[in-house]
Amino acid sequence: MKARYQYRFYPTDQQQQRLAQLFGCCRVVWNEALAICKQSEKLPSNNDLQKWVITQAKKTPEREWLSTVSNIPLQQSVIDLGVAYKNFFESQTEKRQGAKMGLPRFKKKNAKQSARFRIGGFSIKGTEVYLAKIGNVKPIWSRTLPSEPSSVTVIKDCANRYFLSFVVEIVAVTMPAMNASIGIDLGLKTFAVLSNGEKVQSPDYSSLDKRIRRKQRKLAKQVKGSKRREITRRQIAKLHNQIADTRKDFLHKLSTRVVNENQVIALEDLNVSGMVKNRKLARAISLQGWREFRGLCAGKSQKMSRQLIVINRWEPTSQTCSCCGYRWGKIDLSIRSVLCMNCGAEHDRDENASKNIEKSAWGIGTTLNGQGATVRLPR
Repeated sequence: MKARYQYRFYPTDQQQQRLAQLFGCCRVVWNEALAICKQSEKLPSNNDLQKWVITQAKKTPEREWLSTVSNIPLQQSVIDLGVAYKNFFESQTEKRQGAKMGLPRFKKKNAKQSARFRIGGFSIKGTEVYLAKIGNVKPIWSRTLPSEPSSVTVIKDCANRYFLSFVVEIVAVTMPAMNASIGIDLGLKTFAVLSNGEKVQSPDYSSLDKRIRRKQRKLAKQVKGSKRREITRRQIAKLHNQIADTRKDFLHKLSTRVVNENQVIALEDLNVSGMVKNRKLARAISLQGWREFRGLCAGKSQKMSRQLIVINRWEPTSQTCSCCGYRWGKIDLSIRSVLCMNCGAEHDRDENASKNIEKSAWGIGTTLNGQGATVRLPR
């Protein structure tokens, strides 16, 4: 089982200049290879693309500067483009699970930059990492690598932060769980309501979000290409990173706790792409990170030998009494407490839904990890 371990590092001024050259060369190679693919009737092979955009391009006066950087990231850019096209075709023919992917797009200078080194282009020497034609960089080792990495990706985000992302092999761990199962109902007002009655509040992103909106209005009025516009763009990127880092920290802690304590985790398959079409709630829904939480639970469940079950989105979890099974039908979102007319039990709307999600996970109409055929779990 493969996993990514990411660490931040602070390059020197000279290394920043070399990394800028490397990112620019990788971007040019990707864009030129993509342009050839778009103009060709038949998709060229990776070997042909590498010969055209790297080997032959280095011999021309316009592209001779490609020789100033390591050849490994340039070759990897072409390989990654081939993988992107493969994923696109498999997605269109439904060989690839999940939402359909779009065609590869051209890379921009102001967007996130990356370059990947395979074995031979990097090495770990004590607390430093050697990158070919870049030099030794010293990341902040927040945790040790579990095994020897097979590749490392140098990343520069929009806020000019630098990271090293290692791909390593990890072993799945089997640990006894405290509880047999748990159902989780995700929402806006309360991020997660667990079937055991616990309610988990998400961090407050409103103050940072207001600052982003104010800065974006300012950015729209500034002249394109000006220094002040670039400063504002960087400020917006930093604010986005603050929200993303806060959300990621919250989701990691919650998903780790849920997976460690429960053998079976039940979630509802939410139609997020349809929900964000609501103009009044789109921004609030996007800030929550429901899909990211589901992905983290799926990865950690596989690592901890747990079972993640995603029930059908059409399951009437909010319309059914969790005590007697009586279905009362649709109710307005403003109604937060429901009194069952059949058994007389009074339910909190979200807590009732989480209990029904847990029950549905042990019945019919569920899908394992949200993918595949209908499954029935043992009672």
